[in-house]
Amino acid sequence: MLEVRDLHAYYGKSHILQGVSLGVGAGEIVSVLGRNGVGRSTTLKAIMGDVTPRGTIIFKDEAIVGLKSYEIAHRGVGYVPENRDIFPTLTVEQNLILGVKSGKKAARWSFDDTFRLFPRLEERAKTPAGVLSGGEQQMLTICRTLMGDPDLIMIDEPTEGLAPQMVERIAELLRSIAERHISILLVEQKLTIAMRISHRVYVMGHGRMVFEGTPSELSDNAAVRKAWLEV
Repeated sequence: MLEVRDLHAYYGKSHILQGVSLGVGAGEIVSVLGRNGVGRSTTLKAIMGDVTPRGTIIFKDEAIVGLKSYEIAHRGVGYVPENRDIFPTLTVEQNLILGVKSGKKAARWSFDDTFRLFPRLEERAKTPAGVLSGGEQQMLTICRTLMGDPDLIMIDEPTEGLAPQMVERIAELLRSIAERHISILLVEQKLTIAMRISHRVYVMGHGRMVFEGTPSELSDNAAVRKAWLEV
């Protein structure tokens, strides 16, 4: 589905991504773990074209480096940034409608799917999105992206700042997404959630991947966890 090889990206003269390589298979949940500031969010932005990348990015057998963000989105990549980016003056329903791509038929995710998983959003469908709680806004942002029927969705820190109950709801949503054969590339700070729902994990440090494997393999690798994850 997605293959990234030797990816480099800069902010000014700062060399942030220093040869990142990763892959995501069809219907797979892959998490990128690591401490703050190592380049995890920049990796997603580079794939999405929000940061100018150097290297190779192949999505569904097509090279996408150099394409505009909207062109990448129309090829089937969804992106949920860390800051959520809802439209606060529009209603919940209007925010969801904005995610629908014209010309798409038989999308894998619908209003009914959103409202079945999150009845609270249905209750507040006519409410301005800006008055929702942080957790509700996060659910809205993810579901709005799903309304565009992506083949791959990249999600940056979806559980940041959320209460434990809401974290569990987000984990449930991510599993539901994968069951629809939508691949997920997840940047997540909460190790327990990522280890529980992911098929594979990468650990990132100093702008490159320092580990790739299954959650159980990472659990067994105390050296990697101590060096790159534990505070």
